[in-house]
Parts: sequence; structure tokens; C-alpha cells
Amino acid sequence: MERSRPNHYLAEKKKTNKELAAYLGKSEQMISKWATNSAQPSVETLYSIAKFLKVGVCELLVSTDIYKEKNKADY
Repeated sequence: MERSRPNHYLAEKKKTNKELAAYLGKSEQMISKWATNSAQPSVETLYSIAKFLKVGVCELLVSTDIYKEKNKADY
């Protein structure tokens, strides 16, 4: 199963689902659903997740590899 983008950044920044849940005031079960792509956070929550992880919202939605490939094609 593919990891969700927020989960990718949680691992990269050495943060846990528990820390994110506490920051957002959500249950760990909800964070787990997002991590397994069985549920999706609201747009407002995505902004809060991005702030917690110190990344842009776009990075949570789209793999940066897509941008790299597009930039290569443009040049």
C-alpha cells in the first residue's frame, strides 16, 4: 500500500501520528485513516497539517517527483 504524502513527511521529519493528532485535536484513529488513504482530511485540516510539518500544502497533495519531471520536460 502506498503511503500518503502527509505520512511520508511525518516519517521524514521524525514526527508521529500521535503528535499530529494532538496538534490537530483529532484522534489517532483519524490520523491512521488518512495515513492509509481510507479517509481524507478537509482542505482546512490540510493547511494545519502543512503548518505542523513545515511544508507547503501542494507538497502534501502531489509528489515532488512530478514537478521534477515536468521541469525537465519544459527545458
